[in-house]
Amino acid sequence: MKKIRREDLLSLEEYSQKRDEIRANAMEHKSKRRLNIGENAFLYFEDYTTMYYQVQEMLRIERIFDSAEIEQELDTYNPLIPDGTNWKATFMLQYDDIPTRRAALGKLLDIEDKIWVEVEGCKRIFGIANEDLDRKDPEKTSSVHFLRFELPGEAIQLAKNGAQIKFGIDHENYRHEVIVPDNVRAALIEDLD
Repeated sequence: MKKIRREDLLSLEEYSQKRDEIRANAMEHKSKRRLNIGENAFLYFEDYTTMYYQVQEMLRIERIFDSAEIEQELDTYNPLIPDGTNWKATFMLQYDDIPTRRAALGKLLDIEDKIWVEVEGCKRIFGIANEDLDRKDPEKTSSVHFLRFELPGEAIQLAKNGAQIKFGIDHENYRHEVIVPDNVRAALIEDLD
């Protein structure tokens, strides 16, 4: 898949002028790349468009215009764009209030290692979590993790040919699975070579 290059980015001034339109398009795009797994867990599947928006927002918020710092942002976010043989996602645990969230995160240690995808006709594939940095804490899990689901060729072909795709979590305190709806499925197929 295409990665973000320095020349793809808008200057801070250009981005400011086009931000509302870019943001609206990015939010519409992201809505087709979100998958709820149960009530409190969500996968947000990343791609060029989601990461482009993220980089432009980071440059804007941090007022980054130095070439070396821009390259650092690209080095941070480009690895989250799928490579054609995988799906990459931000995994989030969301709870309504802080005390509930703290208690839940304490019961969900290592949940990031229990998230799987299953393409009909293939074995379950567990995501590879947090390759960017270690988020381990002996008392609680983080509410945000980054995952890569590396797919064998057979799973890619079956998915492209219409096989059902399921994602799930197999943690002792959080067991859910969901069939990927058609709109998310279509977005995921676009991520595959």
